Amino acid sequence: MGAEIYDPRLYIHYGPRDASLLTDQEAHRSRAIWDNYPESLVPVVHKGTNNLPAWHPRLEPYIARTGLGMLRHFLRIEIDNDLLTAMAERWRPETHTFHLPEGEMTITLKDVAILTGLPISGDAVIGSTTKPEGGWGPLIRDRLGFDMPTTTPIQGRGHPPLNAGQVSVPWLVSHIQQEVEINDETPEEQVERYARIYLIGLVGGFLFPDKSNRWIQGIWLPLLTGDWDAIGEKSWGSAVLAGVYRELCTCSKVGAKQAGAAMFILQLWVWEHLPMFAPADPRPYRRNDDELNFLQNLPYGVKWIGANTNDHQPEHSLLFYRSELDKPW
Repeated sequence: MGAEIYDPRLYIHYGPRDASLLTDQEAHRSRAIWDNYPESLVPVVHKGTNNLPAWHPRLEPYIARTGLGMLRHFLRIEIDNDLLTAMAERWRPETHTFHLPEGEMTITLKDVAILTGLPISGDAVIGSTTKPEGGWGPLIRDRLGFDMPTTTPIQGRGHPPLNAGQVSVPWLVSHIQQEVEINDETPEEQVERYARIYLIGLVGGFLFPDKSNRWIQGIWLPLLTGDWDAIGEKSWGSAVLAGVYRELCTCSKVGAKQAGAAMFILQLWVWEHLPMFAPADPRPYRRNDDELNFLQNLPYGVKWIGANTNDHQPEHSLLFYRSELDKPW
């Protein structure tokens, strides 16, 4: 056999394929650019919720034990969908790396640990996607202290709070806000219940968001309603990075229109490693010593909170990012 010719259109999954077997939806986005019809590619829109219950200092003792409390600071980061899309077009599923003019780069566990503070050692984050006998309702009642209706539709949505093994984010948030008011006099039992809901929303809706932006997979309920310290002994950073890799593989295809996963990590990574795309001022709210002391106790990526993403400025468009990525550095 003669030498195999590399054609980026054929390396869609983990090896060469016959181009005739590829559908338009399976093809890598680079195929459309290679074939000179990039205008057919629309930006991939990130879906993720930051509609969590209000934070209260009394939640800190519980959430801190999980190692996930610092994530609430990243809820304010706005995703630049054009930047996300441009990076996905450079992502190769067979190597899990970005192919750039100067070589290959990728997000590592070290990046995740430094930028977000997520633990990267410990037990694997695993669980069953199969509903327990009787569904999730009894588990929610036993561990969270309230019943979730399975037939009453969410107002204006037409779906019940529990549906096909999923839990409604809007229902959880609205219920806890209506039923539990956190103040200095709130009983500790209610504070802990509120902290559970907050954690479920943080993990299921922010770290591992559903593309519909309103469902949390039931798998998180048993994982996040057990012992607080046991939650913190898991390698959340590894699971989140795997989710980002998987979502980039999906977003690199022509048919991709939405993205889940914790894509804020990709954006932080790009701003750190590709500074030409970073906001001009990474520290917009550093004004006094108290804020400087506050930042010293948080992950490195917190410095970007509140930074202007320039998402709505014409020069920061998908075409702009493609052009910049094509240039020698």
